[in-house]
Amino acid sequence: MYPFIRAAKEMIISRNAPPLPVLGVHETWHRCWPQDIDIFLEMNNGRIMTVLDFGRTVLARRVGLLSAVRKNGWAITMAGSSVRYRKRIRTFVKFKAVHRCVGWDDKFFYLDHSIWIGDECAVQALFRSAVTDKNGIVRPGDVFRSMGFEGDRPALPQWVENWIDADATRPWPPEILADPTVA
Repeated sequence: MYPFIRAAKEMIISRNAPPLPVLGVHETWHRCWPQDIDIFLEMNNGRIMTVLDFGRTVLARRVGLLSAVRKNGWAITMAGSSVRYRKRIRTFVKFKAVHRCVGWDDKFFYLDHSIWIGDECAVQALFRSAVTDKNGIVRPGDVFRSMGFEGDRPALPQWVENWIDADATRPWPPEILADPTVA
């Protein structure tokens, strides 16, 4: 079930948060509730992604992206992700999620999210995102002009560049291998 209460909580808590620069950091605090856990009594990976989605939405609002999207009739979509899970998030554990844009290229925005339990990173995710209209992808330069941002594009971190390069080697559409056990 979609966590509507948690979604509403995030929007209410952040409604008066000050604007952020394009590369600003948005932090959120959460607790792993019983409805968040899986059969192994830890936070479900899908629910972790939902928490990151909430933070990304508030980050987009705080940097001015949501206003530009609404004004222009655009949409925001995800075009890829890579996630590392390194520490279980158990029931009732309080954790911090950190959300930021690390840069962009000619088509996509790259967003870094991490979840921290105390000083330990439990989860880190990299997302590739795009703004779209009825014709396809809206170039980041056009998005930033609509937002009133005129800054320079930062160099992407090397680990992000490596992920982009590695992802470009994946076949698309994916190969479907014949399973000899399926008739």
